[in-house]
Amino acid sequence: MTRVLIVEDEKALNEAYQTILHQHHYITDSAANGEEALALVEQHLPDVILLDMKMPRMNGLEFLRQLAAKKLDPVVIVFSNYDVESEIDEAFRLGAKHYMLKAWAAPQELVRVVEAALKK
Repeated sequence: MTRVLIVEDEKALNEAYQTILHQHHYITDSAANGEEALALVEQHLPDVILLDMKMPRMNGLEFLRQLAAKKLDPVVIVFSNYDVESEIDEAFRLGAKHYMLKAWAAPQELVRVVEAALKK
């Protein structure tokens, strides 16, 4: 089964993403910030990381920097309302494969993006 790591500091969103992905038979792990996410990545390397950009303790860009330094290459989907173009460009440079605004995403869109990212 496909494992998805959800890195989202808003508890309600984190739980909603887990519910949606479980309904489509994905295994999920979740973290509230980049530090927690790095620890989980070392325990169970996910196939996909669903990454928020603005989080406490360690933001999405710092997480991507540290993930890249570990030479790990899961599919990273930035799923955020943070739309600063220079930081989105940096996320792609650091290995993100897709960017999506949370505010515009319906639940089925999340699943579609995960499935599309896995096919690439």
